[in-house]
Amino acid sequence: MRWLAKFIYFKLLGWKITGNTNFSKDTVKKAVLIAVPHTSWHDFYIGILLRKIVDIKVSFIAKRELFIGPLGWYLKRVGGSPLDRTSGQNKVEAIAKLFNEKDEFRLALAPEGTRKKVAKWKTGFYYIAKSANVPIIMFTLDFKQKQNHISEPFYPTNDIDADFAFMHQFFEGVKGKCAKYS
Repeated sequence: MRWLAKFIYFKLLGWKITGNTNFSKDTVKKAVLIAVPHTSWHDFYIGILLRKIVDIKVSFIAKRELFIGPLGWYLKRVGGSPLDRTSGQNKVEAIAKLFNEKDEFRLALAPEGTRKKVAKWKTGFYYIAKSANVPIIMFTLDFKQKQNHISEPFYPTNDIDADFAFMHQFFEGVKGKCAKYS
């Protein structure tokens, strides 16, 4: 199946991988991966193809409403877990705990928390990484350049403002599928 993913990604879609191309299941066993900008459902299959090509297991969470019927079965099959978004729960600690319970765990998230344009990223991914003491690996969903640019592992410091400025800089100029949301 890896050859099929490569054929679709590189030949049919014309995408490329840049940056930390040595990223593999052997180099980083635990991490929070953030994909930006998240503007379309097309981001999903690009991510699925990318993880197959670099041969790593990546989990993700999505609103539980998506996990109904055949779509729900498929999402679970490819590493998805439903997220109960009811208020009053400490989701950060619950997710961070998963990192401690597993020998290998990578979680992909969209810091925007939605496919719409947002003024500020949500901070949950950042606090999950800090609480679990795992790095953040950034990758672009750049539909203009048709590339996924992958960062080196980045460990959050105790300066959230500086860390967010650093991460925002990584994604500067990147255009998502729906340009009005990028």
